[in-house]
Amino acid sequence: MTRLTIDQMLENARSGLNRIYAFELPKALARGAILVDIRPQAQRVREGALPGALVIERNVLEWRLDPSSSARLALAVDHDVEWIVVCSEGYTSSLAAYSLQQLGLHRATDLVGGFHALKAAGLLSIGTRAPHFATQAAALAAV
Repeated sequence: MTRLTIDQMLENARSGLNRIYAFELPKALARGAILVDIRPQAQRVREGALPGALVIERNVLEWRLDPSSSARLALAVDHDVEWIVVCSEGYTSSLAAYSLQQLGLHRATDLVGGFHALKAAGLLSIGTRAPHFATQAAALAAV
């Protein structure tokens, strides 16, 4: 078995993703993409919330978004859902999105720069304007 460094692993993951930038997020949400915040609760408390994002901590992400999982969320209707994964700075989210792609969720990707990029761009409330916000809020209540 070949060993990789974390940098190589991250490069491999990102090579298979069509990553998006903060300025592209409004258009992605308008077409129905679902924003997923995978930051742990302590980090969300320290850094701030991402209103409108579906909060799924990293340790259960695959179980919640795989349409074949018995622990899936109602939003995980099929393998064609566009998931945009967000972490703090865009590293963990790349690995997470790649993992989702390995499950056949071929439209899964992540946000370059993560939460900090959205904050710097003044887009922290962008998720609240997504057409599916009410659906996301209901899914949050179900977790």
